[in-house]
Amino acid sequence: MSIDAPTTVNAGHLIARRLKASGIDTVFTLSGGHLFSIYDGCHAEGIRLIDTRHEQTAAFAAEGWSKVTRVPGVAALTAGPGVTNGMSAMAAAQQNQSPLVVLGGRAPALRWGQGSLQEIDHVPFVAPLARFAATASSADAVGSLIDDALRAAVGAPSGVAFVDFPMDHVFSEAHDDARPGALTEPTAAADQPDGNALEVATRLLAEAQRPVIMAGTNVWWGHGEASLLNLAERMRIPVLMNGMARGVVPADHELAFSRARSKALGEADVALVIGVPMDFRLGFGGVFGADTRLIAIDRVAPERDHPRAVAAGVYGDLTTILSALAASAAPDHESWIGELRAVESAARAAEQAELSDDRTPLHPMRLYAELTPLLDRDAIIVIDAGDFGSYAGRVIDSYVPGAWLDSGPFGCLGSGPGYALAAKLARPDRQVVLLQGDGAFGFSGMEWDTLVRHGVQVVSVIGNNGIWALEKHPMEMLYGYSVVADLRPGTRYDEVVKALGGHGELVSTPAELRPALERAFSSGLPAVVNTLTDPTVVYPRRSNLA
Repeated sequence: MSIDAPTTVNAGHLIARRLKASGIDTVFTLSGGHLFSIYDGCHAEGIRLIDTRHEQTAAFAAEGWSKVTRVPGVAALTAGPGVTNGMSAMAAAQQNQSPLVVLGGRAPALRWGQGSLQEIDHVPFVAPLARFAATASSADAVGSLIDDALRAAVGAPSGVAFVDFPMDHVFSEAHDDARPGALTEPTAAADQPDGNALEVATRLLAEAQRPVIMAGTNVWWGHGEASLLNLAERMRIPVLMNGMARGVVPADHELAFSRARSKALGEADVALVIGVPMDFRLGFGGVFGADTRLIAIDRVAPERDHPRAVAAGVYGDLTTILSALAASAAPDHESWIGELRAVESAARAAEQAELSDDRTPLHPMRLYAELTPLLDRDAIIVIDAGDFGSYAGRVIDSYVPGAWLDSGPFGCLGSGPGYALAAKLARPDRQVVLLQGDGAFGFSGMEWDTLVRHGVQVVSVIGNNGIWALEKHPMEMLYGYSVVADLRPGTRYDEVVKALGGHGELVSTPAELRPALERAFSSGLPAVVNTLTDPTVVYPRRSNLA
């Protein structure tokens, strides 16, 4: 392929051109002078700029974009506090293996060390949160660094790439050789799985009487959702899901389980742990039975040893691995499926009392009972809460993959408005519903201004119990009292949203809830239903977080 002779352009324009060449059409940011030349380039190249009220939200929005589209999200953060404000979102994206590119402003190289505005070396403290972190050494270096960052973000494992640009370099002229975008290059062949490990896994699965699949977010990043569903159906294997794997097997599929998790994982003779780390969510491997043989499957081997020994570790292209396993002969698993279905059905039946609870303030389960019938099958659900989000994870079912956006194992509150903003911009024809705790609202409540300014119709339901429930209840259990775990009861977050131009309503009784939700969905505005929930309700927590 011939390449045209280089032309000279402003380096900020070259950054935008390299992004556009890879199909990037949206950048999230908060206005900063160090970034003006990049903004000018985006304007010239037709790249949409979405500005937020806090850099953390810009970075969360970029991650949300990647979660929904599987295309790297891009955030541009100004120098110094702009970059440091985005670090929590970078850390979350890195743990989620979300492909995220962060462009940082930087004080000019010519004046480095002389005390320019917002002068600090970002790379040393960003590098531990990223797959790739670098500073442009010249104006001509910016184009290749953008390409390198995009490649690093989408590689296996995917994650965060950071590049900052000294102000004098990015306002200078640079050479543009008009090469194809980094993301248009042929995809590098994934590592082939170890044949011996695959053979062991195939044998174990063929002999299994009580197999189970535990699937997680990397199934989504590895584009393995179709091959996992095929494996489950061909081999008749029950499936549990967390993270962005929720919905890979639709919740109403006969092989999808959520309430029978304890029995399924604890009594399985073989468990396929696919695209999910054995972290606190799996009890560091302790949720599986003592005699369960584990088969770990992922895009790449973990960076640290599994906390529990595995019988086979199979790493590489997920479609190749799962398709090979699906070709095995399988024993009859119907009695095992029936046992799990009985447990699942009994657990769902036992929830009915809480789902129909008429108390005032509301039980969170009653809130979700009223919300669920209003959700489309492909609704994108965003979680930004502690206990309130845990209840959602328990009772809100998923039917398509990539439609459940929580903050992941980093557990960073305040991610919700950014995720929801990006999800609705990327998928404007789908419902985007933000389930937010009152504590979480305090991290990013001003982003309702962002949603209103950009005309992004997100519906949020706030579980307002006036406490930090994830801390208050455990502390009272341990010590008999709690400190720094109370918020102001009944705060009118709905009035805050109305003042910012959105739709807001307060709900204090069960009878008010469904009509308020219906009005929120039909309002045509970013909307909040501020629901007063019972602070005495304690979520039945079983996991050991550490």
